[in-house]
Amino acid sequence: MTTSRLSLLFVLATLATTLTGCELAGDLVKGGIWVGVIGVFVVVAIIFWLVTKLGGGKNTGA
Repeated sequence: MTTSRLSLLFVLATLATTLTGCELAGDLVKGGIWVGVIGVFVVVAIIFWLVTKLGGGKNTGA
């Protein structure tokens, strides 16, 4: 396993243990639903970008 994959795993594990589902849901309701929707979109986009960067963006083709 490469260092970059280990660091990504560490970051994801840290987020998973520090942000519980109920706490996150409560914070989203306080901030407003649209802030939550935008936040989730940004997080998913960042994770997608990280995965493509770690994968090297290789195109296997058909």
